[in-house]
Amino acid sequence: MAFNKDQTPTSPIRQALATCKGAVTATALFSFFGNVLLFVSPLYMLQVYDRVLSSRSSSTLLMLTLIAAFLLAILGSIEAIRSRVLVRAGARMDQVLANRTFSSLFEQAVKQPGTVSGQVLRDLDSVRDFATGPALLVFCDAPWAPLFIAVTFVLHPLLGVVTLVGAILIFSLAIINELSTRKALKDASTMSFQATAFADTSLRNAEVLHAMGMMPGIAKRWQMRHDTALALQSQAADRAGMLLAVSKFVRLFLQSAILGVGAWLALDDAISGGAIVAASIIMGRALAPIEMAVGHWKSFVGARGAYARLNAILIAGANQPSRMNLPRPKGAISLERVFVVPPASRTAVIKGVSFALEAGEVLGIVGPSAAGKSTLARAMVGVWPVGAGVVRLDGADLATLPRDQVGPALGYLPQDVELFDGTVAENIARFGELDAHKVVDASLKAGVHDIILGLPDGYDTRIGEGGRALSGGQRQRVALARALYNDPAFVVLDEPNSNLDTAGEQALVEAVAGCKERGATTVVVTHRLSILGTVDKILVLNNGEIELFGSRDEVLTRLSRPQVVANQSQPRAVPAGAVATA
Repeated sequence: MAFNKDQTPTSPIRQALATCKGAVTATALFSFFGNVLLFVSPLYMLQVYDRVLSSRSSSTLLMLTLIAAFLLAILGSIEAIRSRVLVRAGARMDQVLANRTFSSLFEQAVKQPGTVSGQVLRDLDSVRDFATGPALLVFCDAPWAPLFIAVTFVLHPLLGVVTLVGAILIFSLAIINELSTRKALKDASTMSFQATAFADTSLRNAEVLHAMGMMPGIAKRWQMRHDTALALQSQAADRAGMLLAVSKFVRLFLQSAILGVGAWLALDDAISGGAIVAASIIMGRALAPIEMAVGHWKSFVGARGAYARLNAILIAGANQPSRMNLPRPKGAISLERVFVVPPASRTAVIKGVSFALEAGEVLGIVGPSAAGKSTLARAMVGVWPVGAGVVRLDGADLATLPRDQVGPALGYLPQDVELFDGTVAENIARFGELDAHKVVDASLKAGVHDIILGLPDGYDTRIGEGGRALSGGQRQRVALARALYNDPAFVVLDEPNSNLDTAGEQALVEAVAGCKERGATTVVVTHRLSILGTVDKILVLNNGEIELFGSRDEVLTRLSRPQVVANQSQPRAVPAGAVATA
């Protein structure tokens, strides 16, 4: 990641804009020539009034008209080219940022679940559209306003003063607009973001809301946030609208004022009649970008907020430094004094856990509800970072291993199974390159091959978002096949039999036995005794700490009778319910 001289992170968006430096330079150059050519109209009128009407020469009028038409055609071409350049710059910016934004959003969602939403992707669209759209052209033209003001001073100092005062008034209105609407627009954006995130969460759980009649309450909660955002937006819009109306009045009055001042000067023969018309046109060109900037101020403020949110996500999810590719892991796993604090919490759920597994060993993790089993499983596959200590895979710190390298060698079946919109085969293949042989092999190992063949289109059956086309047991078994895809060296199964029937549970036992047979290190989190027949070791977790750890037979024997716990003055029994508790 790049840093500035003061060691602050360089804005990723600025880095993306730097790749469009050529387009920005071309746009600035086209803006210069375009604004110079805007003098064609006032100069044409000046010549018509002062030369053609006095000489009554139709040939002069024809030549002036042809020259003006030619130059205005060039102006139109410049405008078209400038727009095309910006469109392509926007596409280039999107190519640089889109994938990085999605990856950063994904990483942030893993680190802090529930704190981000797809709004950030819309923020990318907002920033891109502003940086390469009509609003930016207005701000590109605004710096050339002093050139037009200077020309009015050339025509006559008094005309220049009228134009300069008008520019100052309109610019002052823009500043007042910014100061009066900034907080309201910022608060409205924040509240709108929260309302959108709340709606996204509600839609993902629409079935539960419908079944239990929760929709009116949820809708009311969303409506409150939406109404608050709307009220803040209306407040800001009212202020901006008032200032825009004042700005328009000032501009129209100035158009009349400069004609009046010009006529007064012409009566004293200080300027010609053509200069009056030319001054009016030039002042209009000078004030137009400033007034348009006031009109586009809302989009500017919105883009600024989107820029801040997008930049924060990109910096937080900065890419890991490139590392040398390591050999495929063998699966040896070790935890050294690991503490885990779940996202959005301040309390450690896993407290100083240490143990090690050799490659090919199978571990069963048991314990009462809320003992921290799922949290430990997440830490072992790197989903949640450890607050202290280290998780090592083949001796390497798991947190330092690039996910695109280590991920294919890991298999993970979470407690809450989630499948994605696509075919069964694509879900099993983890949406990577589809290898039919590996997909079928994983399905056979998970005992789900025959079930998939019974679906309407077999492996090509589209299962819909969340796997809605499948039953709970089918989803769990397809997710098991996904975890076993490509023969991972380290497999973690969190409550893999929670939705399985007897046949499914037997298939699970065979899948774990298959992992053991081919040398994959396997961790199974479970409440049920049936799966423990295939494990080598058992870890009993209670209140985030290891209560027992050892070979299967030793631990099961100790669980069946009271044990004196070392370093305690009184004996303590380890309850057998630690295994069977639902």
